[in-house]
Amino acid sequence: MEEKSRKDHRALLNPGEENELEVFGYETQNLRRVLCLLISVLTCGVLLLVFYWKPQWRVWATCIPCPLQEADTILLRTTDEFQRYMRKKVICLDLSTLKFPISKNPEEPLVADRYSVINQAVLKPELKLRYIQVQKIRYVWDNVEKRFQKVGLLEDSNSCYDIHHTFGQGLTSEEQEVRRLVCGPNAIEVEIQPIWKLLVKQVLNPFYVFQAFTLTLWLSQGYIPYAVAIIILSVISIVLTVYDLRQQSVNLHNLVEDHNKVQVTISVKGQGLQELESRLLVPGDILILPGKFSLPCDAVLIDGSCVVNEGMLTGESIPVTKTPLPHTENTTAWKSYSLEDYRKHVLFCGTEVIQVKPTGLGPVRAVVLQTGYNTAKGDLVRSILYPRPLNFKLYSDAFKFIVFLAFLGVMGFFYALGVYMYHGVSPRDTVTMALLLLTVAVPPVLPAALTTGIVYAQKRLKRKNIFCISPQRINMCGQINLVCFDKTGTLTEDGLDLWGTVPTADNCFQEVHSFSSGKALPWSPLCAAMASCHSLILLDGTIQGDPLDLRMFESTAWIMEDFNVDHCKFGISASNVIIKPGPKASRSPVEAIAILRQFPFSSSLQRMSVVAQLSGEDHFHVYMKGAPEMLARFCRSETVPKNFSQMLRNYTVQGFRVIALAHKALKMGKFSEVESLTREKVESELTFLGLLVMENRLKKETKPVLKELSEARIRTVMITGDNLQTAITVARNSEMIPQGSRVILVEAKEPEEFVPASVTWQLVENRECEPGKNETYINIGKSSVTDGERGSCYHFAMSGKSYQVIFQHFNSLLPKILVNGTIFARMSPGQKSSLVEEFQKLNYYVGMCGDGANDCGALKMAHAGVSLSEQEASVASPFTSKTANIECVPHLIKEGRAALVSSFGVFKYLTMYGIIQLIGTSLLYWQLQLFGNYQYLMQDIAITLMVCLTMSSTHAYPKLSPYRPAGQLLSPPLLLSVFLNTCFTCIVQVCAFVYVKQQPWYCEVYRYRECFLDNQSNFSTNVSLERNWTGNATLVPGSILSFESTTLWPITTINCITEAFIFSKGKPFRKPIYTNYIFSFLLVSTLGLTVFLQFSDFQDIYSGMELIPTITSWRVSVLVAAFTHFCVAFFVEDAILQNRELWLLIKKELGIYSKSPYRNWQKKLAEDPTWPPTNRTDYSGDGKNGFYINQGYESSEQIPRENLELGGQTTEQHFWTRL
Repeated sequence: MEEKSRKDHRALLNPGEENELEVFGYETQNLRRVLCLLISVLTCGVLLLVFYWKPQWRVWATCIPCPLQEADTILLRTTDEFQRYMRKKVICLDLSTLKFPISKNPEEPLVADRYSVINQAVLKPELKLRYIQVQKIRYVWDNVEKRFQKVGLLEDSNSCYDIHHTFGQGLTSEEQEVRRLVCGPNAIEVEIQPIWKLLVKQVLNPFYVFQAFTLTLWLSQGYIPYAVAIIILSVISIVLTVYDLRQQSVNLHNLVEDHNKVQVTISVKGQGLQELESRLLVPGDILILPGKFSLPCDAVLIDGSCVVNEGMLTGESIPVTKTPLPHTENTTAWKSYSLEDYRKHVLFCGTEVIQVKPTGLGPVRAVVLQTGYNTAKGDLVRSILYPRPLNFKLYSDAFKFIVFLAFLGVMGFFYALGVYMYHGVSPRDTVTMALLLLTVAVPPVLPAALTTGIVYAQKRLKRKNIFCISPQRINMCGQINLVCFDKTGTLTEDGLDLWGTVPTADNCFQEVHSFSSGKALPWSPLCAAMASCHSLILLDGTIQGDPLDLRMFESTAWIMEDFNVDHCKFGISASNVIIKPGPKASRSPVEAIAILRQFPFSSSLQRMSVVAQLSGEDHFHVYMKGAPEMLARFCRSETVPKNFSQMLRNYTVQGFRVIALAHKALKMGKFSEVESLTREKVESELTFLGLLVMENRLKKETKPVLKELSEARIRTVMITGDNLQTAITVARNSEMIPQGSRVILVEAKEPEEFVPASVTWQLVENRECEPGKNETYINIGKSSVTDGERGSCYHFAMSGKSYQVIFQHFNSLLPKILVNGTIFARMSPGQKSSLVEEFQKLNYYVGMCGDGANDCGALKMAHAGVSLSEQEASVASPFTSKTANIECVPHLIKEGRAALVSSFGVFKYLTMYGIIQLIGTSLLYWQLQLFGNYQYLMQDIAITLMVCLTMSSTHAYPKLSPYRPAGQLLSPPLLLSVFLNTCFTCIVQVCAFVYVKQQPWYCEVYRYRECFLDNQSNFSTNVSLERNWTGNATLVPGSILSFESTTLWPITTINCITEAFIFSKGKPFRKPIYTNYIFSFLLVSTLGLTVFLQFSDFQDIYSGMELIPTITSWRVSVLVAAFTHFCVAFFVEDAILQNRELWLLIKKELGIYSKSPYRNWQKKLAEDPTWPPTNRTDYSGDGKNGFYINQGYESSEQIPRENLELGGQTTEQHFWTRL
C-alpha cells in the first residue's frame, strides 16, 4: 500500500523528451504555513529569502506528500544532472461557468475527438478540471491515465481518416468554447518584464545579498570610499544587466507580437464561415487559407495545396510546396502513415503562405493541429526563454573556489573571536572585528570582475560581425577541439554553376552537352524534365524557389507564365503554371507544358516528381529528379546504362554535384484520374534520361581556415546532406583530409530476413589521373592497409543511413568510428543533432558552423553553434555571423581562449588578493590592530578594482596555438600556483612582521601610544634619519598606527601588483601584457605611487596614510623583500607552473593520462593491430568484435524530432545563480 502511495505521489512529465521533468504531489498544511510565516517575521525575512533560493525547501516546509490526484501544490525536478526544482500551484477550472449546458453524463464525451485528453480530464458530474502551467505549456490531469498531459494540440494517435472525418466539417461552437477554456488562448505571449521585477531578481542573487551585508559592515566601520565604489560598480553592473534583460524581453516580445493579431476565417459546423482573432483558434478548427497569409498556428492541410516560405524554421527563404493529407481508410496514426515525410502536409506557425492552389471548387483548408506555445514557433521562443543550464567545468569549479574562500573567511572569523576575547575586548567590538575579517576573504568585486572578460570578448566579436545571444558560451569556445561544418553554403558557395548534361539513349550515355559552349539545350525528354520537374513558382512576375531548381530551369531558356484562358487553345488542362520555350530556347515541337501535380522534394526521400501535360497531347507525363543512386532504383533496369556507377563516380570524385532525371508516359486521359494517383504509383517503372552535372566551388576562405584549425590541432568534420563521393572530394580539395591520408568508406546495412545487420569497410584510393585533377576510386578487395601504414592518418566516411544502422545495431562500434570519422554525408537534420551529441559524449567540445538551413538542431546542441544565416530560425543559435563564411570560427575560438585565460587570471588574482589581505590583517589582529582606511583604499580601488576592470581587455593572440588553455580551475598547475603564492606571501609577511619587532628603533606604538605622542613633540622632522620615525606630530591615537602596519602595507600592496602582473600572461592565448596600455600604465603608476609613499618624508602624506616614518635602510629592506618575492613568484609561475613541456614530462613519468573517452579510444585503437579494418564485412551479434544490438534504439527518422531525448544539450546559466 505504501509503495502504491509513493508511486501515486510521483510521475514523469514529457517522458523521453528534451524537457522531461519529475513531478511530485504535495498538500498544503495551514499550521505549517503559519509557523513558517512566524519564523520569517522573527528572522526579518531571511527565511523567505532562503525559500526564494530553494523553492523545494518551501514546499517541504509547508506541505506534506500526497498522491498527485489530490495535490494542490506540485514540485517539479529536472531529470538532468543539475536537478533543478520548480514549484507550481494546481489550478482548478470549472466548466459549469460556460454559457451553455454541458451533459454531466460520464458516458457522453465532451468533445468529438475520441482520443482527446479533454474527455478524460473533466470530472463528471462536478465538471471540474485540474491543470498546471509549466514553462508556458498547460498540462491537465488525466483521470484515466493518472498523469498530467499536454493540451493545446491534436493527439498524434489520430489517423488520416480521423482528421478528415472528425474535423473535416469543423467544430461546433459549443466544442470550440470548451476547448478555448481548457487549452487557453492561441497566443505566444512574451511578457515584457517590469523593471522592478528584474531589479529584485538581480538584487536577491545570493552573492549580492552577501555583498550588501559586507558593505553595510564596512560603512558602519567608516570604510566609506571603497564601500561607495563597490556600491557604484554593483549598481552599474545591475543596471546594465537589467537593461540587457529588458531589451531582450522587448525584442522577443516584438518578434512574436504580430503573431497574436492575425484575423482568420474558420469553418464552424452548422454555421458556415466565421471571421475571428487568431488567439481564439483551438485544435480541431478548420482554417481557410485565403492567399498570402502568416500562419498563427500549426495546421495540417486537408484540401488544396499551397506554397509557403519556411525561412523562420529552416533559415532558408525558399518556397516549399505543401500537399494535402491523403484520404485513406487506414487506421495508422497519420504521422506514422506519412513516415518522416509528414512535414509536407503540415503548415507551421510563423511561416508565410505565399500562394494557394485550390483543387476543385472549394477553398484551401487546413485543420489546426497545435496552438500557442505547442507550435513550432512557440517551441523556438520557449528554447530562448528557458535555455538549459550551461554545463561547463569553469563555473562549477568557481563555485567550489568561492566556498573555499568563504571557509578561509570563517576560519578568520573564529581566529578573530579568539584573539579579541582573549584580550578582553567588549563583545560588540569583538563580533564586529571578527565579521570584518570574514568579509576580507571573499572579494565583493568578484562577480563584476569575472564578467568583464566576457564583455570585452563580446565587444571584439561584435566588431568582427559575430553576434552573441549567450555570452556565457564565449568561455566554452576556448575549449573547442572539434568543429563540424555543413558543406553547401558553408564550405562551398551557395549557388551552383551548371557544368553540363549527360543524356542517355539506347541504354548508353551520349556526348556531354556543355553549358560553357553557349549553345542552347536541344529539345528532348531530358530538356522537358529540366523545364518542368521543379518547385519554382511565379510570384509578382518573378520566378522564385530553390537556387538549384532555378539554375536548372534557366539553363533550358524556357519561360514560366501563369495559366490563363489563352492557354486552353493548347488543349491542356487547367493549371497554375505553364512552361513555354523562350526566345533563346532551341526549336521545340511542344508549344507549352502544364505542371498539373507535384510530389515535393524531401531530404529523406532524396527525390521529387511532377505530373505534366504537353500541349496538343491528351495523355500525361511523369518527370522525376533526385539523387542518382536513389533515382536509379525507380527506373527500369534496362534503361539504366551499365556504366552508370562508374560515370557517376567520375563526376562526384571531382567535386561535381550530380542530379539524375527520369520520365514515363501515363496511360490515362482524365485529369481526375491523375488527382487520385499515389506517389508510389507515379514513381515506378520510369525511363532513365541522364545526368545533370553542377559545380559547387569552395569558398576562397575555406581552405586557409581549415588549415589554420588543423595546425591548431582542432579536428574538423563535415556533416552534409550531399552525396558521399562529392563530400569526400570536397574534403580532399579543402584539405580537411590531408594529402596522403587514407579514406575508409563505412557502409552499414539493415538486417534482412535471414541476414543480420552488417558493416562493410572499403578502402578509397586516391590516384593521379591527369595534371591538376585528383580522382578517387573505391577499390574493393584489391588493396588493404599494410602493417606499416596502420599508424598513419586515416579517415572514416559514411552516409546518414549507415550512421543510423551503426547507431542501432553496432552501438559499441560507434565511438571507434567517431574518433576518426571525418565525413558524414546524406545526413538528415535529426541525424546531425544526434551526431553532435555523440561527439559530446566522447568529451569533445563541439563547435558547429552551418548556414541554418537544416542545421538548427545541431547548432543548438553544440557547445558553440555559429549560424551563417540571419533568418529568424537562427535566433536560437548562440552565435550568428553576418559574414557568410567560416572565418568566424577561428575568431570565435581565439576570443574564447582569451576570455577563458582572462577569467582564470582574474580569479587567481582575486583569490590571492583575498588571501594576501587575510594574512596581513590576521597578523595585525594578533595585536588588536588593522590597516588604515586609506591603506585599504589604495589596495582595493587603485589596484584591485582597476585591475579587475582592465586585466581582461588584453586582445586575443592572432595565431591559434596547437593546444587549448586549461578548462578547469581545480587543476594541479592552478591549485599549485595559488598554494605556492600563498606560501611566498605568508613567508614574506610573517618575516617582516617578526623582524620589524627586533629593530633597535622599534616601539610598540599601539601599546604605548600616549607616551609615543608625548615623546614625538621633542623631535624635529629634520633632526636625523635615525630619529625621523618620530617626525609626524599630527598622529591620532588608535588601533591603526604601528611599525607593523607601516612595514606590512607596502609589502602587501606590492604583492598585489606582483600577482596582477604574473597572472596576466600573454602568449600563446593573449597578446603580450604591454599591448594592454591601460593595464600596463596602471601597474607602473601604482608601483611608482607605492614606492613614492614609502620613501617620501612629507608629514601630510604620512598622516593621511596613517604611516610612521622609518629609517631609510629599513624602507630599502622592505622594498628588497617585495622585489625578491616578485622574482621568486615570477620565476615559479613562468618557468615551472606555466611550463607545458615540464607538466607533460611529469605526467608521462607518473603515468598520468587524459581521462577523456576520445583520448582513451585513440590510445586503444593505436595499439590495436586489427584497426582500422579494410575490405571486410562484420555482422551484428558477432561476439568477438564486441558488437551488440541496441534494443532501446528509436530511429530519429521514424518519429517526430520533438519526441527524441536530447541528453547532454547545454545552454546558459550563470554560475552565480547556483549559489
